[in-house]
Amino acid sequence: MSVENVTKTAQGSSPEHLTSASYQNNLYPVPDSQREPLVLGNPSIHDVTEKIAGIIEGKANAKYWVAVLICASIAGIGFAAIGETVTTGIGVWGSNNTIGWAWDITNFVFWIGIGHAGTLISAILYLFRQKWRTAINRSAEAMTIFAVLCAGIFPVIHTGRPWFAYWLTPYPNQMQLWVNFRSPLVWDVFAVSTYLTVSALFWFIGLVPDLATIRNYVKGKTAKSLYTFFSFGWTGSMRAWHHYEIAYLILAGLSTPLVISVHTIVSMDFATSVLPGWHTTIFPPYFVAGAIFSGFAMVMTLLVIAREILGLKDYITLKHLENMNKIILATGMMVGYAYSMEFFIAWYSGNEYEKTVFINRAFGEYWWAYWSMLSCNVLSPQIYWFKKARRNIPLMFVISIFVNIGMWFERFTIISTSLHHDFLPSSWSYYTPTIVEVGIFVGTIGLFLTLFLLFSKYLPVIAISEIKGIMPGSQPVHHHDEEHHH
Repeated sequence: MSVENVTKTAQGSSPEHLTSASYQNNLYPVPDSQREPLVLGNPSIHDVTEKIAGIIEGKANAKYWVAVLICASIAGIGFAAIGETVTTGIGVWGSNNTIGWAWDITNFVFWIGIGHAGTLISAILYLFRQKWRTAINRSAEAMTIFAVLCAGIFPVIHTGRPWFAYWLTPYPNQMQLWVNFRSPLVWDVFAVSTYLTVSALFWFIGLVPDLATIRNYVKGKTAKSLYTFFSFGWTGSMRAWHHYEIAYLILAGLSTPLVISVHTIVSMDFATSVLPGWHTTIFPPYFVAGAIFSGFAMVMTLLVIAREILGLKDYITLKHLENMNKIILATGMMVGYAYSMEFFIAWYSGNEYEKTVFINRAFGEYWWAYWSMLSCNVLSPQIYWFKKARRNIPLMFVISIFVNIGMWFERFTIISTSLHHDFLPSSWSYYTPTIVEVGIFVGTIGLFLTLFLLFSKYLPVIAISEIKGIMPGSQPVHHHDEEHHH
């Protein structure tokens, strides 16, 4: 079947009615008229540059600086709380002998999970050639780096002596002391540091062509010199693009296993123990699905705000948001399945301790945390089975907030409810966070938002080169076979 016949066939039917032969003989069997466009308003290549680079070149309004000031102030509260912890000791926290891991490790796992969506969008969706990722990947990648930076704060201060944090890394020393390589906590150090390094490289490599575009656009001498330096002499030649695409593909390949491995290793902090409620083989896939779930929810939260404030509705469209909502629904179902499997295995194993932990989790002293987790993570995303809900902006923003809250409660439930009832009833305890712990967590939220606000002003919040690559004018034109004979 010729391309012309395929086009005629496609024009007379919906995409699902096209024959398999149509797909085999044409790379693009569905005409653009039947596809929802990824860029609205039919902008030109120049319009894309003007819109996204204009955010950087233009002066920020007073509302922007007020937002930065508020977020930076909240981050300052967090650093003050960290200072109190370091100078006084972790006795200012609510942790006790029974619940040694509580607020801090909960927040560590929470922030690591938030960072997972960036690598998934930029690496895995890139390898699957999903074009809709192009408008959201840059923000998601930046969010990954900022979330991992926030996560790294908690294990360091949890040691009680953060000035000895370098002891966590194996290095030659005169005492011939080495870290315990059999400990999952040491695996965390390697996994998280590798994840941060590769994610930062991936993010920066993707930025280089856009930094060159900004370099040619801005007029200030200082800004131009900075963007010139960081664009590494990018010329946009065919050779430069060839090397860029090879490097990007290699980094995508390296990042893909990291999406799976990082949260798998974080889950092993719990799964390799013998504690009821932790000692289970479902944790690695359960944690990975939960990380992608919470990561996409945070991307949704930030992008709904960014597209409104920065006027990017033509580039971050309802199509992008709907696709993210589908992933939130799918991963939410996986997380819900994991919750049910935990209870089933606790019953099926016949282990009285395991069964008691899960009954206590649902109906004990921390019942409020468990049912908050279940309501936010399992019930709230079910509305996304309906297309209208998946394309309702206020609704998706609210649900993304609920998912973020629910995923925090999930980590808190796993850690605190498994620890507070130990094997000895005499050591049972209850955990309540102190104002210092709350201050540190709220401070990391302020730090995260401050970094994202600065990123959205001084770096392209959308990948300019990739958006241009999916626009109609950039796609190859398929002509009828007979036209080549003329």
